[in-house]
Amino acid sequence: MTIYAIGDIHGQLGMLETALARIEVDGGSDAPVVFLGDYTDRGPDSRGVIDLLIKGMAEGRNWIPILGNHDRMFSMFMEDFPRTDPQLAVGLSWLHKRIGGLQTLASYGVEISEPLLTHIVHGQARENVPQSHLDFLASLPSHHEVDELLFVHAGIRPGIALADQTEDDKIWIRQEFLQYPAPHSHLVVHGHTPEKQAVHMGNRINLDSGAGYGQPLSTAVFEGTTVWNLTVMGRKPLVPQPRVPQKRPAPGIGGRLKRFFAPPRSK
Repeated sequence: MTIYAIGDIHGQLGMLETALARIEVDGGSDAPVVFLGDYTDRGPDSRGVIDLLIKGMAEGRNWIPILGNHDRMFSMFMEDFPRTDPQLAVGLSWLHKRIGGLQTLASYGVEISEPLLTHIVHGQARENVPQSHLDFLASLPSHHEVDELLFVHAGIRPGIALADQTEDDKIWIRQEFLQYPAPHSHLVVHGHTPEKQAVHMGNRINLDSGAGYGQPLSTAVFEGTTVWNLTVMGRKPLVPQPRVPQKRPAPGIGGRLKRFFAPPRSK
C-alpha cells in the first residue's frame, strides 16, 4: 500500500497546496494522505489551511488529519472559558508571541495591535472563528496506524503499549522519544520538532522541516517501511541516518570547574 504524509504546516497554505499537487501527480487524486498536525499558528493563513482540509474531506478525499499540540492549544482557547494547555511552561499561553496564536487569529480577521484583556480577544475570536473549524479541531484523532507504520504528531513514550499512550505524550513528547535508539512496535512517523529537512533515524521519521519558520514543507511517500521524500524532482530515497552518540558532560563539580577554567579554544 502506498501512503503519503505531510509534516507540520503551521498556516502555510501555499506550501500545502504545492505538496498536495505533487502528491496528485505521484499517486492520483485518491491517494491516501496523513497530515501530522499543527495546521495553525506562526504562518500567515491558518484559516485557509483548515478550510482546505475541511473542503477536501467533504469532497471524499482520502485524507487523515491528526491532532497537533498547536491545534489543541487553539481548540482550548476557543472553549466557553479559554484554557491554557497545561503542557506549556509557566508564563506562556497560546497568545504568546513564541507560540503563534496571534497569527492564527489574524487569519480570522482578529487583529491585535495593542495589549488587550484576554476576555476581549476571546470574545472577538468566538465571533470570527466558524463552528465548522472548531468541529474539525475536536474531531482530530491523536494517531493513525497503518500496518507497520504509526503516524503521530510528536512521538510516543518508549516501552508503553500504544493503547496506553496518553494524548499529552503523543502531541508533546520530545527528548524521551527522540533520544530512544531501539525499535518501537511500529516505524513512527512524526513531526513537532523542527529539523533542517526530513530525517530517518531508523526507528522514527521526522517530517517537521520548519515550515512554521518559513522553511520548506516536507512530504513523504511510504510503501511499507520504504520511504521517499516527494520533491519537485519526484521521489528521492530517505535513508536511515547513523546515530551520533550523545556527549556526556564530565561528572560532578570537578568536571564543571574543569570546563569553567579551561583555556579558551583558538579560533
